[in-house]
Amino acid sequence: MKGKRITKVFLPMAICLTFVMSGGCASTKGGTGVSNAETGSIGSTTRGALLGQVIGTVGTITEAGVGYTTGNEADKQEMQTRQAEQETWPLANTTWQVVSVTPTPSEPIQSEVGRFNPDGTLTTTTTYWDGRTVTDSESARYRIVGRTLIINHDNYVINAIFVLDGDSLYMDTGKYNIELQRM
Repeated sequence: MKGKRITKVFLPMAICLTFVMSGGCASTKGGTGVSNAETGSIGSTTRGALLGQVIGTVGTITEAGVGYTTGNEADKQEMQTRQAEQETWPLANTTWQVVSVTPTPSEPIQSEVGRFNPDGTLTTTTTYWDGRTVTDSESARYRIVGRTLIINHDNYVINAIFVLDGDSLYMDTGKYNIELQRM
């Protein structure tokens, strides 16, 4: 009889404790003040404690580990998304056409259009004067650090100082000055 009374008191207290602890407190980690890893660990530890009453203390340790791992992976994914957004802004989801290149390249082009994708890839479509059209959507990646646009291609890297002025984009690669217009 005494064991049933303790269980009747312990279960509601444990449930209340779960809600209170998973709410967190104010800090720099967002609205609740607790990272996803910490929230997963807190909630899972409490669930583990409840299970531990039934199957022993192994449940507490296992649940806490699973909760922390799940929350930690969510934190990593959120950080990667935030970092990708910071490294591609303000060019992500924009398309540009080359208006002029100075000095003129050795193989002049009729048209070149570049699409800065939000995932950090750059898709280019180049039309040459002889009628050839080449689209490259797999080998170039870009990121922005301050005023420098860094384009990593399979065969080369371009570090260009850029200035965005409304619908005009000006790039200085050190070898070429390039003017582009937003499409």
